[in-house]
Amino acid sequence: MSNIGFMFSRVAGILLLPLCVLIAVDHSRADEPKPPNIVLIMADDVSWEAFGCYGAEDYETPELDRLAKQGVRFSHCYSTPICTTSRVQIMTGMYNFRNYTHFGYLAPTERTFGHMLQDAGYKTAIAGKWQLNGLYNSLPGHDDATRPMKAGFHESMLWQVTTGKNGDRGGERFWSPPIEHNGKFLTKEMNADKYGPDMFCDFVCDFMERNQKDPFFVYYPMVLVHDPFVKTPDTIGTGDRGQVANKAPKNRAAQKENFVAMVNYMDKIVGRIVKKIDDLGQLENTIILFTADNGTNRRITSRWNGQSIQGGKGGMTDMGTHVPLVAYWKGHTPEGLVSTDLIDFTDFFPTFSRAAQSDETTNDGHSFFPQLNGETGQPRDWVFCHYEPYWNKTAGQFIRDDQFKLYRDGRMFRIPDDLKEMNDIGESDNQRIRAVRDRLSAALNLAPPAPAGSKAGRDTKDRPVFPDWKAMNRR
Repeated sequence: MSNIGFMFSRVAGILLLPLCVLIAVDHSRADEPKPPNIVLIMADDVSWEAFGCYGAEDYETPELDRLAKQGVRFSHCYSTPICTTSRVQIMTGMYNFRNYTHFGYLAPTERTFGHMLQDAGYKTAIAGKWQLNGLYNSLPGHDDATRPMKAGFHESMLWQVTTGKNGDRGGERFWSPPIEHNGKFLTKEMNADKYGPDMFCDFVCDFMERNQKDPFFVYYPMVLVHDPFVKTPDTIGTGDRGQVANKAPKNRAAQKENFVAMVNYMDKIVGRIVKKIDDLGQLENTIILFTADNGTNRRITSRWNGQSIQGGKGGMTDMGTHVPLVAYWKGHTPEGLVSTDLIDFTDFFPTFSRAAQSDETTNDGHSFFPQLNGETGQPRDWVFCHYEPYWNKTAGQFIRDDQFKLYRDGRMFRIPDDLKEMNDIGESDNQRIRAVRDRLSAALNLAPPAPAGSKAGRDTKDRPVFPDWKAMNRR
């Protein structure tokens, strides 16, 4: 080889070396597993007594029953008793005593699981019910249509962002609903004859298809099955599909009939989303979670495991706070497992953080990500509820395990035998009960003072919060 040829070879080798390094780096990154997608579906105002896999007798929920059979059904998941308190808690991973001040409001300064997952590289979307701008108290920013995006979501399609149910712009969430899509207002007239839940489902499916190359996060707080109890596309027939179709019948039997149809249709929508994930070839890389924000409407009574259960929304009994949780991650979740591990709504944030390989956590939540991988994990010893909704409901605090429940005022109940909490055992001399009471009481003493319980409302002036209270994510 000539000197010129030798020199050219060396120069070419030097120039190609960085390119080879870059190719090697890019190849190694391509081999890194993509963090799992996360789809969280949260039904509105419906609890365990309305799902077949939990023992319901009045409803047909084959899609959720199938998910439970393929994945994990948690028998002890707990929310708060009413919608906004639960939504703020699940989105921020914090108990309400830290950051909850008004019904219908998520403070713009709060960091949500949407923010955390965006920072971890996820594409994020929210669909369904918002109701967090502060409309009821005309709080600063209540008319800001971009609030959902500022709360950590790249895209949104939502009901009740800058307008409520009343007024020229307002309207109900089901037939011909007013909806805001990525900050753009879609009027009732623009959505004439459309069914809101179908619109939200279509949006979710489209978002997943467009973002399947990236890890994606979908938070779908459904508008089903909140009142008014009206007909669905499966039951309305040739009836009017305008806003007039959102008027519920006065007859209780007819309302229950519509409620059953709404539960059944909600289940069908869950099935459509799961099928879309399957069609995209993403089931092995998507964590699918289904829960509900609180108990069923009190006007609804259902048959469950041979007994009648009246809905307990707004109250602190099991009928108000015990909610379903079904999880499916193909190839990861154990098939058909019924888990008795305790879960509460602060736990979703740290669970998603673990899934996204983020190290962000909260002062209150406890990850159940290991259980989604078929591992034992470190389950909670108790769950806690701090409840002051500022919505004319009786406030309070309780702490509980899978059997016993202790209120701050000293009342104690063994829930499996006493769903309606009629037999107070707080003063029992039984040694076992006393030992449980002492253990739960010690944990309850980690919490700040309980709310006064005076049915505070929209005009309440004193709204105490304890943002810097010591961590309560001990098991």
